[in-house]
Amino acid sequence: MSSNVGLTTPRGSGTSGYVQRNLSHLRPRDNIAPYPKDLDSIKHRQRKPDKEILEHDRKRDVEVKVFELRDKLEDEGVDEEEIEVQTSALREKLLSQSKKGDKMDARGLKMHQVHELAQAKIEETEKLRRALGIREDYEEGSHWTKQEERLRDANLMRGKTEGRGEDA
Repeated sequence: MSSNVGLTTPRGSGTSGYVQRNLSHLRPRDNIAPYPKDLDSIKHRQRKPDKEILEHDRKRDVEVKVFELRDKLEDEGVDEEEIEVQTSALREKLLSQSKKGDKMDARGLKMHQVHELAQAKIEETEKLRRALGIREDYEEGSHWTKQEERLRDANLMRGKTEGRGEDA
């Protein structure tokens, strides 16, 4: 064996003694900080749902119900023209209903429905914000900045009044 690598003798090890590189070993990356340095990136940002995907899913649900009706009517042996009339009527009814009631029930959503979950979460936080009376322009942590400004102003005023007391 060269340069002290591997087994001194392959005898009894059940191997040929051939040494290979471990290709599954993950080398550490460059010295990257485990947390971001700027405080703005730490703030929580609500994920925005994609409106086109939401619209597509809504239309897809309508078409699934229409197809189920079409399949049922074809199994019953209904005339093709009658099937078209009934399916188009159902399609119009479902589309008008889905446009009216955009309320989502977050309990019925699956984990892969990311955009629907994001929309439901936005609606939930908006409802909670209104219930608690929180302003729309409220910024998280703004209380601390206001408190720091008040302390700074109080210290400035105290410094000015002490400066006047020494002159008199």
